[in-house]
Order: sequence, then structure tokens, then C-alpha cells
Amino acid sequence: MEYRTHGKILKGVGGLYTIKLIDEKSHSENFGTASPLASQLITCSASGSFRHNHIKPLVGDNVEIVYTDHSIAENDAKSNDIRISDILERKNELIRPPMANLDVMFISMAAASPAPVIPTIDKLICIAEHNDIEPVIIIGKCDLAPEYAKELQDIYKKAGFDAFVLSAKTGEGVDAIREFVNTKLDGKTSAFAGASGIGKSTLLNALFPDLSLTTNTISVKIQRGRHTTRHVELYPISEKEGAGYIADTPGFSLLDFERFNFFDKEDLAYNMREFRDYIGECRYTKCSHTKEEGCAILEAVREGKISKSRHDSFLEIYDSLKNKHKWDSK
Repeated sequence: MEYRTHGKILKGVGGLYTIKLIDEKSHSENFGTASPLASQLITCSASGSFRHNHIKPLVGDNVEIVYTDHSIAENDAKSNDIRISDILERKNELIRPPMANLDVMFISMAAASPAPVIPTIDKLICIAEHNDIEPVIIIGKCDLAPEYAKELQDIYKKAGFDAFVLSAKTGEGVDAIREFVNTKLDGKTSAFAGASGIGKSTLLNALFPDLSLTTNTISVKIQRGRHTTRHVELYPISEKEGAGYIADTPGFSLLDFERFNFFDKEDLAYNMREFRDYIGECRYTKCSHTKEEGCAILEAVREGKISKSRHDSFLEIYDSLKNKHKWDSK
């Protein structure tokens, strides 16, 4: 007998995918016959049709799985009797690292050692906003620069983001992050992003000791850590049905804003959350929000309603996007 069910890809290595199948009891309207593997964790390959269409399943994809009684008996992941037959519609798709359907991005920086590059952080936030991903800001190593850590937290809270100050080394602030994860992330897929060496894996180990993620030390010479995560993998936040997933992912720090062409300079202001209330209030219809007289956003910066550092990042990103040609994104 052939069965069809849905699941989420948690890991993909060497053409084999680890997939958590859904609990069909809560989705009974979509499935006529309950499948023997409901709610289980399986490993299988993808249908050959994906290769012909140059489509690759991604970690985070919600997929349809087809299998038979024979494939259950054989328990062979490479068997054609159990395979990914379809990829369901994606909410979003990231190029680097390759993953799909990300709901929350924990954008991490260190208050010191290494010092944060604020425009890079704000680029990541803009990219997340543009892709319908909720940014959550984490300022780590607050024990090294507590006043600066608090200043950064205030900037991002003013902009409308959840922002946490913590030290994975001392444990300060970890409980607040843990409560956020346990209460806000059910059913959602999350990832940690930021430069190498700022303590992402250390924080994840503090939050979820069972993950046992690999960490590495900071190079004193270059003040950056080596990439210790080699592939994207989703980990369940808890064992309960419907729990969210969290990933420690390589590559977010390597994002090249111009190369990946996320949006044009005209769209940038819409991806700065605290700018949105002022768009349309400027004196000039085509205001760039960089230097014009009567710009509502510039006035908000002068009045302290928008942090100057956020507008400085806007100017830097805007300048980089001015050099982007329309044909670059085709």
C-alpha cells in the first residue's frame, strides 16, 4: 500500500534528508488513511524529478513524503519506495545558508571582542524584514562592555524589536532568552545569525544543553572565530508535538548585500521598521530620506524618535544600493 504524508526537513547531507513527519491526528482532514510512520523521524532521498527541474529541497522545507509498506519493512533510506515527492509552497528562501521557511532570526552581536559592525547588523535586519522574518536582537558578552550593551539594547527596542542583553559566560540574561524561546516560538522555525566568534553556539548550548553544539575560541590576531557549524540543521525546542525548531547556521556573516540583490534603494526605507510611520509624510514625494529639506524621517532623527545610528546605517546601505544596476537582479 502507498502512503502520502507531510513533514519538515531538519537536515540534508549527501542527498539524504532527515524529516520529521507530522502528527496526522491533528491533520486528519488532509489524510484519508493514517500512515504507519506518522510523527516519526525518517531519512530518505528526493524524487529524481527535482534534479531534472534543478530544484533542491532545503532544510526547513515542508514536503510531501510517499512511501509503501515495503519501504517500511526494508527501512532503506536510499530506496525509491520512500522519497520526497513534492515541496510545499515556501514562505521564504535564503541563499546562504540554504534554508527555507524561516520565521524568526536571532541576530546576534557581541558588545566587545569582537566589537559589532552596526551597519552589517542593520543589513541583516533589513534582509530579515524584507523576507517576512521577525528579527530578535541579542547583544552578548555584556560582561565585557555593560554600558555599550545597554546602549545597543535601547537603540533596537526604540526601533520596535525584542532585544536582549546577556552573557553566555556568566549566565546573565540567559533566562530571559529561554523564556522568550519557550513562550514565543511554538510551531516556528528560528535561526541564530551574526559574525563568527560572538558566542552563538555557546548561547545555544546554554539554552539547550542536549544539543552539544561545537564551539571554538576567538583568534586574538583577527578577533574573529572560525566557522564551527558546517551545515544547517534544525533542532526541536522541546519534545512536545508542535514545538518549534531552532538552528545554528553557518554563513549568515558572509552575506554580500549587493550580490544577493534583496531589494532596490527605493524599498530600503520600508525595511527599516521605525521609518514606516513617517513614509509619505515628507515634503517631496520622491524623498530619499538622506538629505532633503522637509524629510519627516530626518526630522524624527533630529527629535530622537529614530536613533541616529540606525539612520547612519540607512545612509551606508543606501549608498551601496545606488551602485546596483537593475539588470543585476535578473
